[in-house]
Amino acid sequence: MHPTVYAADALKGQVVIVSGGAGGIGRAIAWLMARLGTHVVVVGRNEARLDALVTDLSSHGLKASAAVADIREPDAIDALFDHVWSTLGRVDSLINSAGGQFPQPAIDFSLKGWNTVINTNLNGTWYMMQAAAKRWRDHRHPGSIVNIVVVTTHGLYGIAHSVAARAGVIGLSRAVAAEWAPLNIRVNCVAPGAIESEGWNVYTPQARAAYPHSNPMMRAGSPWDIAEACVYLTAPSGKFITGETLTVDGGGQLWGETWTTGKPGYFGGEDR
Repeated sequence: MHPTVYAADALKGQVVIVSGGAGGIGRAIAWLMARLGTHVVVVGRNEARLDALVTDLSSHGLKASAAVADIREPDAIDALFDHVWSTLGRVDSLINSAGGQFPQPAIDFSLKGWNTVINTNLNGTWYMMQAAAKRWRDHRHPGSIVNIVVVTTHGLYGIAHSVAARAGVIGLSRAVAAEWAPLNIRVNCVAPGAIESEGWNVYTPQARAAYPHSNPMMRAGSPWDIAEACVYLTAPSGKFITGETLTVDGGGQLWGETWTTGKPGYFGGEDR
């Protein structure tokens, strides 16, 4: 197992819901949260992958269960949260890791492609956030939300639909962090930079080869880096942090630009 700085019982007895739990980053989050004592509920659309993850976690003596749901469907999300509360008796934190995008010049986005990314990355995240917050309010229970976004403070090109959606999530998180503070609900974001996970497979080999050079540390990060950032914000270590975006990118936001579709010759790229 990966080493971690956190104590084995740092989150003992808690329940965390992780959307996109079978993905590369989501899976790392689920593993770390479970190792720290939580019961992890992994959410996604692929039942086989979710069940395989739960089986793996359980084989190591960790607590986990799977829930098949499409985060773009509010009714399904309400049913999910009702089920978790009724069976486990509580929810302590929500990690929104579900999402996705495809690299393409923005001028060529189809209406369907644009709406798919916005519906998943922005609307789906909101449905999860609101469903969690309503139940924390009704149960008078404190809660923590961490939304996985992207770095929007430097050049990230070729996924403008995702940048738009994730920027919306960041703004939304800042707004409700203030609104929900009286409910003892904290809301934060984690913005990964070049993280080498299975999500890289949607990009060309040429684009992937350039990613480690997109930050001054000159390397890619790992899903485990994101998982530990999520724990920092979720655990008592983050108890006085809300409305914040923690950027985990090796300093990439200071470095310049990332081209997911390859750098155009106009800017000195390879297609000159």
